[in-house]
Amino acid sequence: MKTQPVSYQLISEDIAALETDVLVVNCYEDELSPDAKALDAAMDGLLQSLLDSGEITGKAGSVFPIFQPKNIKARYLLVVGFGAREKASVVTLSKAVDAATQWVKKMPAETITFSILSNCGKKAYTIPKIIETVAHTTYTFNQYKSKKDEQNAQVYAINVAALTEEIQAAFDYGLALKKGVLLTKDLGNTPANHLTPTDLSDIADNLAREYDDLHCKILNDSDIKRLGMGAIVAVSQGSAEAPNFIVLEYHGAQSREEAPIVLVGKGVTFDSGGISLKPGAGMDEMKYDMCGAASVLGTMKAVAELALPLNIVALIPAVENMPSGTAIKPGDVVTSMSGQTIEILNTDAEGRLILCDALTYAEQYEPKAVIDVATLTGAIIIALGHEPTGLFANNQDLADALMASGEATRDRVWQLPMWDEYQSQLDSPFADIANIGGGRAGGSITAACFLSRFTEKYAWAHLDIAGTAWTSGANKGATGRPVGLLLDYLKKQSLA
Repeated sequence: MKTQPVSYQLISEDIAALETDVLVVNCYEDELSPDAKALDAAMDGLLQSLLDSGEITGKAGSVFPIFQPKNIKARYLLVVGFGAREKASVVTLSKAVDAATQWVKKMPAETITFSILSNCGKKAYTIPKIIETVAHTTYTFNQYKSKKDEQNAQVYAINVAALTEEIQAAFDYGLALKKGVLLTKDLGNTPANHLTPTDLSDIADNLAREYDDLHCKILNDSDIKRLGMGAIVAVSQGSAEAPNFIVLEYHGAQSREEAPIVLVGKGVTFDSGGISLKPGAGMDEMKYDMCGAASVLGTMKAVAELALPLNIVALIPAVENMPSGTAIKPGDVVTSMSGQTIEILNTDAEGRLILCDALTYAEQYEPKAVIDVATLTGAIIIALGHEPTGLFANNQDLADALMASGEATRDRVWQLPMWDEYQSQLDSPFADIANIGGGRAGGSITAACFLSRFTEKYAWAHLDIAGTAWTSGANKGATGRPVGLLLDYLKKQSLA
């Protein structure tokens, strides 16, 4: 899958003597950054005077270009605003980098150098954030268009004071994160007729062929039935596309016997709702219902790039949810891999069905922790909007670790409760459990409560990314979340 030809470099240069098409420096609302001050001295105080006059505002995301600046080798000097100094964060950094990159995209520029790290905080987060933001802003997905825009190759350099091991590690981390996020976005944006459960399985298998530490096993329809994964079978039976169950194992720890962390990704490559058919408007976006699977695969790619010293297992049930004469019906009862029976009250609550069998399958690994990632409920958008991902957990230490990684990366989560009082909403007169609660109220919570019935043997967290995995509208597309969150969590676990 193809994206813009963008590459990245680390350099350590005198910025005034640096030959580059665009040199980017930052300023605050009332102060030039140290790098901007150094250039200001070479430019006889021009930058300070422009800031004093208000022509350079320093507001977050503002840009001020100067063509052929005096005594500077760069063809353009671009001053980007970071806002108020006391409020500077990776968020304002990202906003400034996005604004600079948007400006550069309109120019015939091949080399762009960011010299904006002074006063930006921990390089372990700021350098990856620059790379990630440039990758987001320059990303295109046009492989299905007959006419493609010509894109000039561009090199984005990050200028640092010294090329230390810490700086190099942060840069390598950023490149790995970028690769994981772009894979996730490409998979999410691929039309469902080009990304069936079989196609998704092939991508996982090819990923394993790319890295020595990755090993892939694909369980087919017969394997799924033999294992008693009745919930996965039920969801897939209305489609002409057979289900697959992807097992992708990463062995990075010193011992292959070390307990792994298990990532479970919802892989509904298209969700019509089944017999409980969704409204036609916006149904095209249901190709994004496999973004949980996409983010898990993207995270595994980034982990393999970094060679993290952990054992990690990715489990992805891959299905289509379609209406037909063979489709599961409201009122049907199925038996999950765990042996628990489930009354299907709504066939559009299919994600929890395929996940419950995957969560049961995870038990055999005796994992340190299990994290499932799923575009599970529209209710999470009502509760939280599109900023944070919904977090549910049966282990507070795991929840706290994920929240800390969310804050550090600004790929944030918000924890919601799973009190026992919600569990009774899943009672069924005909089976052990119903697949939906009693109405719309607390829909994300009752969905998480359903999953919790299958996770009693290990520490577990559930990330509901229905509000954060993609954006709608004219510029609709996958966001790549929560790869940043997951990778940061796994990196910290590898250092624990």
